[in-house]
Order: sequence, then structure tokens, then C-alpha cells
Amino acid sequence: MPRERRGAALVVLCFVQFMLVLDDTVVNVALPSIRDALGFDATGLAWVVNAYFLAFGGLLLLFGRAADLLGRRRVFLIGVGLFGAASLACGLAQEPWQLVVGRFVQGAGAAMAGPAALSLITLLFPGTEERTKALGIWGGIAGLGGTLGLVVSGALTGLASWRWIFLINLPVVLVACALLPRLVPESRVTRGARLDVPGAVLGTGTVLLLVYGLLQAGESGWTGVSVVAPMFAAVGLAAVFLVVEAHAADPLVPLPFLSFRTRAVGNGMTLLFSAAFYAMAFLLMIHMQTVLGYGPLRAGLAYLPYGAGILAGMWLSSRAVIKLGMRPTLVLSFLVSAAGLLLLSRVAPGDGYAAGVLPGMLVTSLGCGLSLPALTVAAVTGTTEEDAGLGSALFSSVQQVGGAVGVAVLVALAARRTDAAVDSAGRLHAATDGFSLALTVAGGLLVLGAALIAVLLGDGRPDAGGDSGAAPTQRRAKPGDESVDAERDPSPL
Repeated sequence: MPRERRGAALVVLCFVQFMLVLDDTVVNVALPSIRDALGFDATGLAWVVNAYFLAFGGLLLLFGRAADLLGRRRVFLIGVGLFGAASLACGLAQEPWQLVVGRFVQGAGAAMAGPAALSLITLLFPGTEERTKALGIWGGIAGLGGTLGLVVSGALTGLASWRWIFLINLPVVLVACALLPRLVPESRVTRGARLDVPGAVLGTGTVLLLVYGLLQAGESGWTGVSVVAPMFAAVGLAAVFLVVEAHAADPLVPLPFLSFRTRAVGNGMTLLFSAAFYAMAFLLMIHMQTVLGYGPLRAGLAYLPYGAGILAGMWLSSRAVIKLGMRPTLVLSFLVSAAGLLLLSRVAPGDGYAAGVLPGMLVTSLGCGLSLPALTVAAVTGTTEEDAGLGSALFSSVQQVGGAVGVAVLVALAARRTDAAVDSAGRLHAATDGFSLALTVAGGLLVLGAALIAVLLGDGRPDAGGDSGAAPTQRRAKPGDESVDAERDPSPL
């Protein structure tokens, strides 16, 4: 395929990914306006956010594998079309249930389109260096979408109406559906594989229950039946899932695929990274509005430098992976991110933006921009035409679960510290104590991640850890087939 055509396809796919990730966070600032307009109660309002997370996180593995089997371009276009229709329904909603249902369908469309888009990029750019650069752009744009969701939400809610946070998706959907069929050929598994229905039911059920339990924990703590029951059920289904997959002829998730060391480390570190950064984004927005006194529009605009830092880190990341290797890049990026979180943890009542918030925000965003592309490269290393959708879905699913874990655990930790200190320190200083503790723990998680990467991530030489051979579901390497060569030698590390 000509380079210009692949470049145009990358632009379209990145814009769609930006839109999908944007909708992870775009409703956060608009929630009070949505509550007043549609008459939500407190419990129902939480499901404007949770319905999207539940569908997106829970259906990723199913639709990622379906993209491999049914056609990645086809599943991508169906998902984008579904997402667009749901966005229109959300923007026109007149009742609370209409918005919640629309958000769930949005999440389902995102679960179809997201992994298919990443797998298409992986296959469009099979060479090590060009794939690293393309995935660097994709990962950075994804991080930028998550950040700018807060900016876009604040601006549209403050200057127009909350309905526009959904309606702005429609032009992107129309452009993607018009252009992508002309730019990207269809691709699917070439052998006669079938969808593993028992594995799909068990795997989807496991993730749905896990995400639901984590979302409930974030609202009501860890001891309620609504948290404990789905978490135990998720563990039980996961055990059954592993047994079924070990004996299935065409498993949804082949166990050797999970044991490939570079991907395993990449996904494991993505879990830690997402836990720290989802919690940071949530807590910092609350801190700026409740402790520093920012309004929704000002809080959204305060995040603009964060986007600039991500772009700078994204530009550096792909170059660092190529020149230094994946392991040094990830260790450095995690340490930079941790330093930024520790700086942010010191923001106290009365601190100005330039001297208080901005330094930590810039350092944190630079680390985020450095980390995301390198993590993406690690998580899809060695994937081929047989399993690119699965690898992409697993990476996206880990991001969602990690984010849910981070918000549930670290926000609860901050709340407990705040409640314990409110009588002696006053409301603002107590909230600052909770915020500081949670971000310090998040920084500690990233330091732990840097240490684990230094120890566990390979140096590019085949070893006994599973990196030296392809998973049974993958086709044999052909001369000049760089995407399969990468499975045998997962460089650059």
C-alpha cells in the first residue's frame, strides 16, 4: 500500500480513537448540568459515566476477537456507526434512562471500533521502526483525547450546552465511515477459525462483573454485597474461563498468547499506569474545583498545558524506543510520571496556578506522553494477521480495568484520609491531605512499575519465557514477513 494512503488511514483511525477516548471523560465536567436538565438523582447520575465504562471494558475481548474473525474493517465501521447513532441519541435525550442507554450503546460501539482500529494500524505498519512511530502517534493521541475531554466538556458546557459534548462526535463518524473503506483493505484470520462461544460468554461475563464490582466499590466502598458478590463471581468465572480456554480448539484467548513476555509485561504495566493516571485525572479535577475554587470552564482550560506536555512526550517516545530501546524508555517514562504526580500532590489551598498546579501538570503530562506509545508498542509486539484484534482488545481492556481499579481504590483512600482529618484540619486542608495521599500512592505505583520493567522486560534475545516462539494460533513466518518476524524477535527492547 502506498505510504501516502497508509498515512491518511492513520490520520482517520487516530481521529476516531481520539473521539472514543474523549468520551471516557467528556461527561465529567458536564454532570451537574446534565443532572439539572434531565432530573437525575445521585445514583442515576453516576451511571451516565458507569454505563460507558461497563460496556466498553466488558465487551472489548469479545469484539476484538470478532474483528479478527469477521473482518477488522467491517467491525470497525459497524462500531463507529453504532457509536455515532448512540451519540445522537445521547445529545437528544429527554429522559434519564435514554441517556444511560445511549451511553451503554456508545461504550459497545467503542468496544467494537477501538481494538479494530489499533489492529488495523498494527497490520498497516508491519516494520519495526514504522510500527513504533505509528503506534507512538496512536498512543499519544489516545492520551490526548482522555485529557482534552475535560477541556472540551468545560468549554462546551460553559459556552453552549452539555448536549454538544455528544453531538460533536457526528462529523468524525461521518468522515471515518466515508473515507476508511477507500483507504484500508479488509483483513481477517485466513484459516478456518470460529468464534469460541463458551470462551466469549465466560470472558465477557468475567470482565463485565469485574468492572461492575469496581465501579460499585468506587461509589459505596468495598464491603457491600453489590461489590463483594460480583467480584467473587468474576474470580469464579475467570477460573472456569482458563480451564475452558486450555481445552478449546480455537480459544478466544490462547494461553500461549498471554505468556508472551513482552506483551505480558506491557499489559501488566499498563494496568499500573492506568490505575495511577485515571485516579489522578479524577482527583485533580475535583481538587481544582473544590479546593482551589476553579469553575468548570476555568478547570477545563487549566488542562490545556497537559495536552501540550502529552504531545511533547509522544514526539519523544517513538524516537526514544527506536534509539534507546523499549525497556529504558519505559523505565524513564514511569519515573518522570511519578515525579510529576509527587509534584502535583503538594498543591495546597491558596497556591496559584503557575507556581502550584502547572509545574506538576507539565512533568506528569510529559511522562504520560512518553509512556503511552511505548506501552502500546509493548502490548501488541509480535501480533499478526491471526491475532492483531485480540492483542489490541486485551491492551484496551487492561486500560479500562486498571482505570476502574485506580479510581475505586485511590479515590476511596483519599476520601478516608479526608474524613479522618476534617475535624482537626478544616474542610479544605482535609481534602488536600486526602488528595496528597492518593497521588503519592499513585506515584509509588509508577516507581514500582519502573522497577518491575527493569527486572522483567526482556532485552530482545529469545529466551525460555515464551518470546522465542509464536503462539499456536499464529501462521508460519514467510520470508520478508516482518509482522511475524517480530514474534520471534520482539525488538527493539
